[in-house]
Amino acid sequence: MKKLLSLILVLAMVMALVACGGNTGDNNSNNNNNNNNQQEDNQPVDNKDFKVAMVTDYGDITDQSFNQTTYEACQAFCTENSLEFTYFKPASDSDEDRIASIEQAIDEGYNVIVMPGYAFGKAIKETAGDNPDVTFIALDVSQGDLGDDYVVPSNLYCAVYQEELCGYMAGYAAVKLGYKKLGFLGGMAVPAVVRYGYGFVQGVDAAAAEMGLTDVEVKYCYGNQFYGDADITAFMDTWYQAGTEVVFACGGGIFTSAGEAAAKVNAKVIGVDVDQAAIIDGMFTAGMTVTSAMKGLAATVKTTLAAVVAGAFNGGKIDTLGLVSDNPDENYVQIAPSTQFNDSFTADDYKALVAAMHAGTITVSNDITKSAADFATVITVVDQGNIK
Repeated sequence: MKKLLSLILVLAMVMALVACGGNTGDNNSNNNNNNNNQQEDNQPVDNKDFKVAMVTDYGDITDQSFNQTTYEACQAFCTENSLEFTYFKPASDSDEDRIASIEQAIDEGYNVIVMPGYAFGKAIKETAGDNPDVTFIALDVSQGDLGDDYVVPSNLYCAVYQEELCGYMAGYAAVKLGYKKLGFLGGMAVPAVVRYGYGFVQGVDAAAAEMGLTDVEVKYCYGNQFYGDADITAFMDTWYQAGTEVVFACGGGIFTSAGEAAAKVNAKVIGVDVDQAAIIDGMFTAGMTVTSAMKGLAATVKTTLAAVVAGAFNGGKIDTLGLVSDNPDENYVQIAPSTQFNDSFTADDYKALVAAMHAGTITVSNDITKSAADFATVITVVDQGNIK
């Protein structure tokens, strides 16, 4: 009973922090929506009624990104609350195998399915409606991934993030920290990655304008895949050897190519989705990672699972999560605690930036119909398209 009461209290506190409101397509990000994932009429149920399964996308639980963060958050929550938990890895990167893994989990009695990544769009459409007694939790799955005519069923909750906001923070911080020659290496040009990139450009431009700089440059491209390889590393070599100081590597394992090229000239990298300093610095050079633009994947997992266990799951929606506070630590988008703050850009400066964004004094466009160069007012954007 004590554990159940504690869980309900945690749920009440955490849910007050969540922002929602679907992806409306507005050109300016809104930060004032609140996600109340509770239904007062529902009653808490016994933990033994739930068995939680996570299904990986095209990666695995050691990817230092979406899968690993989601897995660890699920595992931690289930351990703390005495829930049975496991994960399933599809046999290949295909809709058919993702569907097969979801169906296997359900056949084995798992009735809460957690899925990280936009790649689950088709799998969700094929399974959620046919299994109304199963709770589906999808991270980074938008209406566009599901289809414009898809009606989200009551047993499905999707969370998407305002990547443009933490992309902006990372770009702003990089210039304030003294970097003038920057790059953006995206994975595939899916909406989330594009929002990261366009937010990054806007942040770079805003910081340069504040500092009166006219010699700041952003080289911009997509690898057209979510992993690094020799071709992408060679492309990054040309950037770094020509003077690029730091590259925002945004898209799964594509950071490996940026890091490999950066290590050759003692240059820098910006991580994505989670705090990647440990993995990037450990794989290449200590101190390589300037910052990381982060999504609150773990917080979303724990909040939503808490709602499920408390009998307060409120599905049938796609929530857009972003800034809910002027305290950076309470938000669903932020830059990493490992950020290399200095006298030019301190932790207090970062807090002031977040406060201005939360208050609406600073707005960031999420319009992905434009080009990266459209967001440049005082900087130069060199858009080099797709590498492959």
